[in-house]
Amino acid sequence: MPTADELLSADTVTTLAGLLAQAGGRRSAPALTARAAALDGLSYSGRVAAIRDAVLADLPEDWPGFEAVVRTALAEPAFAGWMTFPVNEAVAVRGLEVFEPALELLRDLTPRLTAESAVRPFLRADPDRALAVVRKWTDDPDPHVRRLASEGTRPRLPWAPQLPAFVADPRPALPVLDALHRDPSEYVRRSVSNHLNDICRDHPALAVETAARWLAEPDGTTDRVVRHGLRTLVKAGRPEALTLLGHAPDAPVSVRGPVVTTPRVAVGEYLVFDYAVTNTGELPAELVIDYVVHHTKANGTRTPKVFKLVTRPLAPGETLAGTRRHSFKPITTRRYHSGEHLVQLQVNGRVRGEAAFSLDAG
Repeated sequence: MPTADELLSADTVTTLAGLLAQAGGRRSAPALTARAAALDGLSYSGRVAAIRDAVLADLPEDWPGFEAVVRTALAEPAFAGWMTFPVNEAVAVRGLEVFEPALELLRDLTPRLTAESAVRPFLRADPDRALAVVRKWTDDPDPHVRRLASEGTRPRLPWAPQLPAFVADPRPALPVLDALHRDPSEYVRRSVSNHLNDICRDHPALAVETAARWLAEPDGTTDRVVRHGLRTLVKAGRPEALTLLGHAPDAPVSVRGPVVTTPRVAVGEYLVFDYAVTNTGELPAELVIDYVVHHTKANGTRTPKVFKLVTRPLAPGETLAGTRRHSFKPITTRRYHSGEHLVQLQVNGRVRGEAAFSLDAG
């Protein structure tokens, strides 16, 4: 992944300063020029905030003047990419009082680089007023704008402030998803799936109900949208989600394993286990086979983490067997602790077997 230096480098900010100065009929943008020379040590979010503040300092304080400069800059093809992200954030600050015109400017900016984060202050300030604008975007000919409608209204968009009102009640934004779940662009449909997955975390019954409505009148992409959108519930073994997708929790299967072949694992090595699943029924079975690693914490308790193995049908009498290597290489998002861990096989949401192994964290 590119670093903060690469995304918002001094050269990028210098170019932005020149474009905005030219768009405003000025020789220079002093705050941005000064900021370009003082980015060292700032994280990506720190750079966004600092550059946003410099944009606000260099551009007119009144909304009409501010908007005129940004729209003039939009006429330049070079005004694109990561340099526009802090400009989007500046629009959210300067435009919150004028509201609708600022949202329309963000709509026009989003094809240069998504404005999904910048629309959220408007949705937090006045959800109904903002949604009245956002819902119109679902008919926009530009897929970037249609995606903005779905992505910007996600309750739990990563790397952006949550929308507490939509976390508590996501239903006001459902018309956006209803309008876009069969969008011709996979880019847009992927956002719809991720939005539905956000809903799964707080309102699983509503997410399944929504998915069921879509599946009642499907097209060629609906199944994929729904499967990706319900992935958190499938991993968690929620029977209502699994049943909707055709994965009966009580599917007749026999399971061997997990058979651990590395009973002692050191951090940096692999847990290796074998497994076999047989369809013992008289009909084909649609199976979601996962495995769950229960990581031991410092206090001796365990936390489970679900990992995908395979999703596929099994014919009557058919056996699916395999070996899995699970890495325990050091990662920044997890701290490993020594002790006895567990690995389980999960078939259509139900645990069918488990085995212990020992982890040495050094």
